[in-house]
Amino acid sequence: MSEKLAVLLLAHGSPDKPEEVPEFLKAVTSGRPLPPAVIQEIEHRYSLIGASTLTPITLRQGELLGRELGLPVYVGMRNWKPWIADVRAQMIRDGITRAIVICLAPQNSRTSTGLYKKALLGDGPAPFQVDFIDSWHDEPNLIAAFVERLKAALARAAKEHGSEPPVIFTAHSVPERTILEGDPYAEQARHTAELVARAANLMDGAWWFAFQSQGMSGGPWLGPSVEDTITGLKELGHSAVLLQPIGFVCDHVEVLYDIDIAFKKFAADHGVQLFRAESLNDSPLFIAALADLVRGRLTPADAAATRVPAR
Repeated sequence: MSEKLAVLLLAHGSPDKPEEVPEFLKAVTSGRPLPPAVIQEIEHRYSLIGASTLTPITLRQGELLGRELGLPVYVGMRNWKPWIADVRAQMIRDGITRAIVICLAPQNSRTSTGLYKKALLGDGPAPFQVDFIDSWHDEPNLIAAFVERLKAALARAAKEHGSEPPVIFTAHSVPERTILEGDPYAEQARHTAELVARAANLMDGAWWFAFQSQGMSGGPWLGPSVEDTITGLKELGHSAVLLQPIGFVCDHVEVLYDIDIAFKKFAADHGVQLFRAESLNDSPLFIAALADLVRGRLTPADAAATRVPAR
């Protein structure tokens, strides 16, 4: 039987409306109950942004990637619809025999990539051949896509503020114990930031790195925090900052609430104006980065059968 190749994009998932937050959080915590105050706070955040755009944007990314490659592209979410298990079942029904799988978190962590992989593969044998891309934090077109967004944001900020503000690159924090156990996430996140800064010709002292969105669970989480970095830059005499999250590839609650609402208010309360680089979303360079990842995993037989040239 001839091979039928597909691409599978995996993402975190998010509820479509605030009322679905409790059910969503049960999936995130694998059923572990959370204090009512935590649930109410997250419901409040979703109510302020209306709805997370993660799912529609990710589906759009999959659509554009499919057009670029001429291959079927599926999208599965770990914590919401379309559930990874349901998408995997659909792929089996469609006769897929091999899938190139990309977790839409460029930096590898067992708290993200590892959990997505487990959700896809389960405990038994895979229903089709899986070529799982574990990390792609330094993919050239990913860096180029971030640089493109960053330069546009710096130009807007300079026009409004009068000069280019220092840049704070951010990535989602994880518990410190994760890194102590050998997880490469923190090192890869900082490396992505360094590559973007270098490609954007930012001098030392013109950019900083911070972890955002520290969790509400017990135990220390990775820092420095965005808040501490903003106040530190204020003490150095800066009256504006520009944030670029380099651990996320689309708009969702950590961008639309944490940055656009919470960090912006925090900065304003400390006399600092906050700007943000636009998320990658449907950036052509970002779609090219995904396509390059796929092409890099194609065999000569794949390329001949699909007419997609290997990278």
